[in-house]
Amino acid sequence: MTIIAIICFIFLLFQTVCFFILLSRLFRGATRFPPLKSQFPHPSLLGKVSVVVPTLNEVDRLDKMLEGITRQSYEVKEILIVDSNSQDGTRVKVIKASQKDPRIRLITDPPLPTNWVGRPWALHNGFLSSSKSSEWILGIDADTQPQKGLIPSLLNFANTHNYDVVSLSPQFILKYVGEWWLQPALLMTLIYRFESSGVDAKSPETVMANGQCFLIKRKVLEAVNGYSSASNSFCDDVTLARYIASKGYKVGFADGANIIKVRMYEGFLETWKEWGRSLDLKDATSKVGLWAECGFLMLIQALPLPIIIIGFLFCSELNFLSFYLLFTLNCILLLIRFALLIAIAPSYQFTKSARELFFFLSPLADILAVLRIFLSAIKKPRQWRGRIYN
Repeated sequence: MTIIAIICFIFLLFQTVCFFILLSRLFRGATRFPPLKSQFPHPSLLGKVSVVVPTLNEVDRLDKMLEGITRQSYEVKEILIVDSNSQDGTRVKVIKASQKDPRIRLITDPPLPTNWVGRPWALHNGFLSSSKSSEWILGIDADTQPQKGLIPSLLNFANTHNYDVVSLSPQFILKYVGEWWLQPALLMTLIYRFESSGVDAKSPETVMANGQCFLIKRKVLEAVNGYSSASNSFCDDVTLARYIASKGYKVGFADGANIIKVRMYEGFLETWKEWGRSLDLKDATSKVGLWAECGFLMLIQALPLPIIIIGFLFCSELNFLSFYLLFTLNCILLLIRFALLIAIAPSYQFTKSARELFFFLSPLADILAVLRIFLSAIKKPRQWRGRIYN
């Protein structure tokens, strides 16, 4: 047996194991909860929710969030904008909005402690400043666009299924060619690694969450000392959700594409730099687990297309069984990749622009997406949202 044949056999062995792991995850997704829909509030929800929005120089992002969150009805008791001394007009915009909606209150968080990251610190102080009579705390990011009926839908879903925590996957708003090409490939790394939205995780270690829209019972947050368990995490949403799940509370992750949208980053480079460095989730994952997931992504997402291309170019020279089996398996993996691409299409806002065609070319960016996860896994971020961390 030649060296090449042995290499093909080894790849086939590892990919086959990863293939069945992937299938087990995908089959669970077939029974997931359907996407949540907008709902009308019920009088029983009156004043149940305190909304907390962390901000730092968000003046260009705030308008859609403020418009959407103030459209929520009487279920919202208060809207706390926790600002970290923005210098770009964010505070002025919030003050003007508070004059139109008395539920809005501007708070300045204390100086950032050395053992905290800015976002969980702002959320923690928002929680501490919130009304004790509200039963739920809803963390919302400044770059989101809440749709009408978002919060009643969240509350009803949580109450119906007895969740202590619920977060949502949004509908993404993309604009530029580079975003349409790279962002779906980055998102696919999460779909391959973890359960899809609408599926209850099997264990705390596989819980997924999204801090862009994160609803949690006040009594649960009090029991875990607020956001302190995720104080130094750059993926505080997943870190907190997994910690809460480990304490026996029920955590849900639902498809919210119909009720919340988000415009995260501008262009290819910002998407690569900002979103890519938190997608590894190393702050919420053991080192062994992290590198196992990186290897899984390499075998199952990054390599199928290159292996197929090599097969077409050198098929006459690679005339042995292990190669044929490897080639067939990777063709199946590529078909699954395109099927998943169609499946996640509703998670994107399409406007019939020609640049949106690059969404369907995103499998060509899979190698870059997996490389970004590897690069992020190597070192902890030192800069985030304009702050420098030691």
